Amino acid sequence: MTSVAEPEADQTTDSGGVLSPKYRALTVGMVALITLVAFESLAVTTAMPTVAQALDGLSLYALAFGGPLASGVVAMVVSGTWSDLKGPTRPLWHGTAWFLGGLIIAGLAPSMEILVAGRIIQGFGSGLLTVALYVVVGQLYPARLRPRIFAAFATGWVVPSLVGPAIAGLIVEHASWRIVFLAVPAIAIPAVLVMRPGLAHGAAYEAREGRLWDKRAMWAIAAAVGVGLLHYGGQQRGVLQVVLLVIGLAGVVAFAPRLLPSGTFTLGRGLPSVVALRGLVAAAGFGAEVFLPLMLTRERGLSPALAGLVLTVSALSWTAASWYRGRPKQPFSHSVFLQAGMVLILLGIATATLTLNDNVPVLVGILGWSLTGLGMGTVFPTLSVLTLEYSERDEQGANSSAAQLSDSLSTATVLAVGGSLFAALEPHSAVTAYLVAFGLPAALALIGVQAGRRTARGAS
Repeated sequence: MTSVAEPEADQTTDSGGVLSPKYRALTVGMVALITLVAFESLAVTTAMPTVAQALDGLSLYALAFGGPLASGVVAMVVSGTWSDLKGPTRPLWHGTAWFLGGLIIAGLAPSMEILVAGRIIQGFGSGLLTVALYVVVGQLYPARLRPRIFAAFATGWVVPSLVGPAIAGLIVEHASWRIVFLAVPAIAIPAVLVMRPGLAHGAAYEAREGRLWDKRAMWAIAAAVGVGLLHYGGQQRGVLQVVLLVIGLAGVVAFAPRLLPSGTFTLGRGLPSVVALRGLVAAAGFGAEVFLPLMLTRERGLSPALAGLVLTVSALSWTAASWYRGRPKQPFSHSVFLQAGMVLILLGIATATLTLNDNVPVLVGILGWSLTGLGMGTVFPTLSVLTLEYSERDEQGANSSAAQLSDSLSTATVLAVGGSLFAALEPHSAVTAYLVAFGLPAALALIGVQAGRRTARGAS
């Protein structure tokens, strides 16, 4: 059993919005923190080639990305358990400390080994705090405000994609790559302090008995090793690549089902399909997105700047869709929006694939990919709302963790498999390689349409 300082009835009758005096500081602080996590992820991706060269650490380049991805998987499970046992405040503060501490270590690192260690610490902190933030929404915001706050979270992830890489590039080119790591803590600390008064509403959470590092945490470690091997193996070649991918995939397949709700892989009605769809939408959208700029530059001759425009357009459409889903009095059910969103993603991938044909104007692909952005912006906030709606108060941590785990595990698996297939096929036929690279995410989007229909409880 749990208790909070604020009665549930008071939450449902409060007429303020997410920026009303009661919620303003908490909303601003949480969205700022989400935005900084997203910005850091994109900025580091831009800066890492320079970092690896400066620290003579090219051999550890893949681990600098796979390490935090793997540690984040473990942290998501730990944060979910911790939030359900003790409330979300502790994992939120600990996660923030680990995240900022890892950034400082990486920013001051004298060697690539130290930088990778900092990245792993940072990834662990990111996993802790992102899950805890979702539980904070479930416990401190009434149900009618959750679509708005999750729409704001989605915008917090999307907006950095518009400016993050460019800002990081300018910093690396004209100043020092270390600023990319060290600037975020300087901004994040005020955002965290702003949140403190709002989090006081959750201070009366009644602790429950239970182990933090239980068998689920051990399964998460095993799955994280699989994710790390997938990520690292995907960047190798020859027999080593095959061996690492097989072992990594076996680890994910063996342990991921233990971390997700029963029925996730068979699209069980309600929460299992919500969790499954979170993985499908992430893998479909991001799995196709990584190949689109590559195809536009190599096959259609666009400059990197123009190829990046396609991602900017989709980011804007994602933001617009998220804003719309945050509005009250929506005309359709969650299930209808989810199915429509997955259809838009499928159409966006199909339209972008058409630009492989030189007779199809590139503008068609750019505008078509905006459909994918609309779909992602429709689906992600809806799934976040449903995850909390289908969770008891002492299950919000575990279920929020499961949704984000589904996202991370599915995306890592599809990127590793898709990237390896592309690398194997591209020397023989570029067209075939791109068709496979886009075909796999398209197939997942098609499955996602069915999963969207089954997210409604009692659906057939």
